[in-house]
Amino acid sequence: MKILIVEDEKITRITLANLLDKEGYEVQSVADGSKGHELVCENSYDVVITDLRLPGKGGLDILNAAKENNPECEVIVITAYASVETAVSALKKGAYDYITKPLSPEKFISLMNNIHQYHEVRDENQQLKKRLEQIESKTIIGNSPPMRKLLETVENVASHDYTVLIQGESGTGKEVVARALHRHSTRKDKPFIAINCAAIPETLVESELFGHEKGAFSGAIQQHEGYFERADGGTIFIDDIDDFPLHLQVKLLRVLQERQFVRVGGSETVNVDVRVICATKIDLEEQVRKNEFREDLYYRLHIIPVHIPPLRDRKEDIPNLVNHFFGKHDAGHMLSDLDPAFYEALMQYNWPGNVRQLENTVERVIATSDPDIVTDLINERSAPNGETGSDDDAEGDDYPPFEQYMHNKEKEIINWALREADNNISRAAKLLDLPRGTLRSKLKKLDENGA
Repeated sequence: MKILIVEDEKITRITLANLLDKEGYEVQSVADGSKGHELVCENSYDVVITDLRLPGKGGLDILNAAKENNPECEVIVITAYASVETAVSALKKGAYDYITKPLSPEKFISLMNNIHQYHEVRDENQQLKKRLEQIESKTIIGNSPPMRKLLETVENVASHDYTVLIQGESGTGKEVVARALHRHSTRKDKPFIAINCAAIPETLVESELFGHEKGAFSGAIQQHEGYFERADGGTIFIDDIDDFPLHLQVKLLRVLQERQFVRVGGSETVNVDVRVICATKIDLEEQVRKNEFREDLYYRLHIIPVHIPPLRDRKEDIPNLVNHFFGKHDAGHMLSDLDPAFYEALMQYNWPGNVRQLENTVERVIATSDPDIVTDLINERSAPNGETGSDDDAEGDDYPPFEQYMHNKEKEIINWALREADNNISRAAKLLDLPRGTLRSKLKKLDENGA
């Protein structure tokens, strides 16, 4: 911390300065009130320690100037002439503390440590608030034709309360679109609650979404408010709706139709005013055909379908996304060191993990301060079995139909990841930049097809 001492009594001034210097603080001291007043007007200090009675400007004048120049500055007023009136006056003007001479070194160091800890907590809270604001204000980045169409759809749909189904591969930014819909709606000042079906154990889905009553089951020691109640007045975003348990889909359908439900173990009907946005990474219509998703629920969700294109279909957005991610991670200063070859390498890759994978790659570049790792990284990810993965290899007439080809490639990549992870699904999912639930769904699908 940067500290200024304004004290005309030489012994006290030197004693305080030495004491704080030994504690590792950056200390400056002056004997004149006018000089102290000048310094607090021209500089920003974390703490100002000032005597009340000084030649020139007085302690309260310094207090006012310090607070005016830097409201977060803490001012400690010290005096040998204590009175209730001056103490009250100093504290009303924003003094952190008002103490009398003679000063106790132990008490003074304890006081400074308290201020130091308070500043650390305050700075940490500011950082957390900044990160929260970044999450809440995530914007849709892209100027390609598919993204311009998406932005137009979001703009047209946001102000209405229609149920929206966002479709897109893993990593395309479905939650970003959901937050944009909420942010531009009339519900923007109300809660936005995001949940991921794949991340909630199936046995807990009903309780987590709709809540439960005390004694509804073992361990239900009090009434629990579910996500729908918490989102009342705002928006609830249900990601990976394709993983929603089949036996609970009728309850979700009722909420969508009637905006009411009953908590687990309860009998009272709970009414909610909430907008529902869902997202899926797979073809729900195909799930309906397989009787793995209710047809009536599908059509209820499919009122406003929004499709997010994969990154490989909008590569012209990659430079803007990259610049955004460098800024997001406080590394904008590195952009001037990037040459066109860096962006060209990124543009040549097909990004199976989409925008999420691109951001992870940018984070790795930031962490290593080495843009050249991108080429090796992309080659490594492009060829799980040591193949080059060049687009030129796709030429020829001996390839199977598209769906079968994509199925084979997906199986090949998943098997590679499982081998690398010693069949640990969590580690394999991390290698593939996929949510664990998504990988489990894919493995289940492969198993059902005898793959």
